[in-house]
Amino acid sequence: MTYVVLAVLAAATVAGLVYRARYGRLRVSGGELPAGLLPDTDPAGGPPGVTLLHFTSATCAPCRQVRAVCADLAQDLAAVRHVEVDADAHLDAVKSLDIWRLPTLLVVDRHGRVARRTVGVPDRADLRRTVTEVLAA
Repeated sequence: MTYVVLAVLAAATVAGLVYRARYGRLRVSGGELPAGLLPDTDPAGGPPGVTLLHFTSATCAPCRQVRAVCADLAQDLAAVRHVEVDADAHLDAVKSLDIWRLPTLLVVDRHGRVARRTVGVPDRADLRRTVTEVLAA
């Protein structure tokens, strides 16, 4: 019985460490967005360089932190826009983009391809660095 408890504790510890290591980390992704999910142009005029596509829900507490990080970055960099998508209202897009948890943030390049993605609240400096890389590509 003691070995079973120790094995369960070890497995839970490993799972927690993996979760913590991945939470908020931007990782390389791929794929196209479903048609009609994003407007073709930025409200300011031309096509955006990078879109921060933030999937959210009304009951998601960390989503407010992601909103603040993305809004700050979009305000600082003219070629970046922040678009929030209610996951409950766009279930087809959620399924097609393989989104399982909220908040999920997709960094979309100017061609509409998903360049990076993260689940959780990204680090501001990492997100800025990633957006700069995607803009330069």
